[in-house]
Order: sequence, then structure tokens, then C-alpha cells
Amino acid sequence: MNHLEQPSATVASPECDAAWLQRVTDIARGPLAAAVQRIDREGLYPLGVMAALGEAGALGAHLELGGRRYERALTAAQEVSRVCGATGFLMWCHAVCGLYMEQSGNPALGGACLQQHAAGLSFGGTALSNPMKALSGIEPMLLRARRVAGGYRVSGALPWVSHINVGQYCGAVASVLRDDGSVSHEIMFLLHCREPVELRPCPAFSAMEGTSTWGVRVNDLFVGEDVLIADPARPFIARIRAAFILLQLGMALGVVQGSLDSIDEVEPMLGHVNRYLHDGAAELQAEFDELAQRAGRLACTPFDGSRDYLLDVLDARTQGAELALRAAQSALLHQGARGYLLSAAAQRRVRESHFVAIVTPAIKHLRWEMARLSREELPA
Repeated sequence: MNHLEQPSATVASPECDAAWLQRVTDIARGPLAAAVQRIDREGLYPLGVMAALGEAGALGAHLELGGRRYERALTAAQEVSRVCGATGFLMWCHAVCGLYMEQSGNPALGGACLQQHAAGLSFGGTALSNPMKALSGIEPMLLRARRVAGGYRVSGALPWVSHINVGQYCGAVASVLRDDGSVSHEIMFLLHCREPVELRPCPAFSAMEGTSTWGVRVNDLFVGEDVLIADPARPFIARIRAAFILLQLGMALGVVQGSLDSIDEVEPMLGHVNRYLHDGAAELQAEFDELAQRAGRLACTPFDGSRDYLLDVLDARTQGAELALRAAQSALLHQGARGYLLSAAAQRRVRESHFVAIVTPAIKHLRWEMARLSREELPA
């Protein structure tokens, strides 16, 4: 029996309502599966699918009950990424933007505004790739701000920001400069993609073209207090960082599960020779199940501020990226020439797995952070 005909191992506990999960699965295997080739090869931005997922409750599951439903958000992203990694990534972008809004404490970003976002009636992503690396000392902060009456004036450019378009929004961070040019602190704000914000096309990627990724440029943009997420930003980012990274595990788990589907698909025809390959279905499935259980445990306490918890999240996220790479490559080898066709899911998942490994925080960034945190444990 094909894996797609079986209920997949998921992050969610039994409290994850079966009917809710079935609605998400029906969207993933119905309209999303029908559009996946256009998403991958034509760069179709699947906002219709995202709206359906929002209506089904898949985009705001983690915003219910004070954050105790992160396992539902991970499960939904897993089911979607099993069919299309690009759409799973859009779910993550949308989820963390909702996280910023919910945790901001700014009434202007909560209430009806947050409810619309959670329901997929409005859409927003995240521009934290550069800030996350900048705050780790990997690269400089690209947006700069100066204090003015009623808020800030922000200038600078970001090379690529996903799940945005005209009329949408994203969470962004800027360094605040003193009069002498030194940095006093950082602010985080909701950046609305409308005039005078400029969106610039990005070079074509090898995958994930359907994620509506743009370069963003702002020049002396006024940022009022009504769109401030955090001022200062560092304590806020430290508080939500583990949840930000944890939510990416849904995408990784989905790519692994989809790869297992591709391996299983050719078992009746090629099992007699595929048994000589490394990383077979049984081995990958066991690692997948262990990671899904680990993610479920971590999802119970997404705002645990301890160093040990953050280390565990970083390590699980690294494990997810590395397992996605191995599983996708194994699926292509199991499928052989049929998996190398341009229309084949197996070759697409290889490219999607590469994205899981390099999207912020990339494997090298994750290891950088784990090494830094581990050094803090050592005695002086």
C-alpha cells in the first residue's frame, strides 16, 4: 500500500482533531496537488490554497489557547509540505508573522488584524533572515532607523523576503542609529508592502519560485508606533526565537514524508534491486518517527526560555534538515530515471530539501549557534 493511502505519523497528539486534520489533508492532496507543477515550474503563488488552509484553521492553529497548539501547526505544515515544500514554507512564513503580531502586545496588531491573518483573509511573511544572522554576528543589519516624532524613519534594502506582495506585509527589524552613527538598539515592526515601499524581482531560484520572494527597498519610510512589534527588539526576538525555529520542523518533516512516499511508490517494481541502497525506507521511517515524536515534545513548551530547550530545538531543526537531504536523495536513487524527469516529485524534493538546509537558520548557522551556546556552559 502506498504511504499516501496510509495515515502518516504526525507531530500532533491525540487531541489533534481527526476531522480538522482531514480538512487539511484534503486541501493538500486536492487543489494543492493539482497545482504543484505550476508552483514549481511556473512560479505560481498559491494564495488560493493558502486561503483555503486559513479557512480550515491550518494557518492560525498555533495562535489558539496561548500557544499550546504548536503541534497542530507543525502537523498541518507537514501534511502540506509532503505534497509541496514551497507551500509548506509559505505556511511557516505566515505562521511566524502571526507569532510576531500575537506576541507584540500592540493592540493595533492584535484583535481583528490578527484574526484576519490567522484566517487567511490577509497575508504576511517574515523579513528576519538578515536580522537573525546579524544578531548572531554573521552579517551586518541591512535596515537602519532614526528616531523622529511619533516613531522612526527607516532606510535600507533586503535582498529577498518571501510571502509578500503589494498589499501584504512582513515582520522586519532595523538598527536604530544615534546622532554619531553608532547603534543604540534595534526595533521590530510590521512592514506594509505599499507605496513608497519598493519590491524588486529576485533572480530565479532552482526551486521555491512559487513563494513570492522579492527584494525590498525602503527610503526614509515612516514607522509609527501602531506598527511596532518590539522596541527594543532583542529581548522580543530572544523570547520568540525557539518558536520561530521550531515551526520550521513541519516543512522538514513533510519533505521527508514525501520522499518516503516516492520510495514506497517504486517498491513493487524495483524493490529487488533497491534493497542494495543505503538509507532505505525502514531506516528513514524510524528516524522520521523519532524526529516527529521529538518535535511533538518540543511543541508543548514553545516559549521555554532555557538554554537547554533552545539547544534541543536547534539540534532537532538540524536533524530535520539533514534527514530531509538524505531522504530526498535516497528517494531519487530509489526511483532511478523516472525520478529524474522534470515532472517527477523526487527530483523536486531534492531541490526542496536543499532549501530546508539553507533557509535561515541554515545548517551552518544552527551549528554556529549550538557551538556558541555550548561554550556558555563551560566554566570560565
